[in-house]
Amino acid sequence: MLEQLPTLEEIIIWGGYIGLFAIIFSETGLLIGFFLPGDSLLVTAGLFAARGQLDIAILVPLLCIAAITGNATGYYIGLKAGHALYNRPQTRWFRRDQLIKTREFYEKYGGITIVLAQFIPFARTFAPVVAGVAGMKYRRFAMFNVGGAILWIASMTLLGYFLGRTIPGIEHRIEYVIAIVIFISISPLIFKYLKHRFGKKPPVPAPEEVRDPSHPAS
Repeated sequence: MLEQLPTLEEIIIWGGYIGLFAIIFSETGLLIGFFLPGDSLLVTAGLFAARGQLDIAILVPLLCIAAITGNATGYYIGLKAGHALYNRPQTRWFRRDQLIKTREFYEKYGGITIVLAQFIPFARTFAPVVAGVAGMKYRRFAMFNVGGAILWIASMTLLGYFLGRTIPGIEHRIEYVIAIVIFISISPLIFKYLKHRFGKKPPVPAPEEVRDPSHPAS
């Protein structure tokens, strides 16, 4: 079954600008978009632009619009659906556990979560929804949304474009580039896990000594 799935290059060739727009919008705006290959797809699109198969001047603004409007859609889904989403059962197409983890992340870091989540798989799908559920003012959300979307799209696509322009034949080693990008994307989750797993745990207080009531205190 996995052999029948299209590669990133095939997705870009078949879908073009419209396909790329739809994927980025779905990953950021629809709750079923958590499985889509956002980071690696952007870097691959940048490599295509370096080869002249896409126009980088069209690619970056177009995908920024896709991410911004996708995030805004997720925000309104959260705003309208409210806390009912947290009671929705988990399915293959709806990851309730990731929604809850994103909420915990939001409660810890606040509005900057919208920016940070753009670089974290799964979280980028649910962070706008959580902001909507939490009732974040749209003007404040829009500030984080626009900044985070532009930073994510530009950094990933221009990384691919830069590699394609400076390293001859890099497109023939694209799997290594994607592996590095995926590792960088999930590194915050790895760091958080390692910190939780091996971090210093608070000392357990020793139980208070129980004094025999038959012996008076000295």
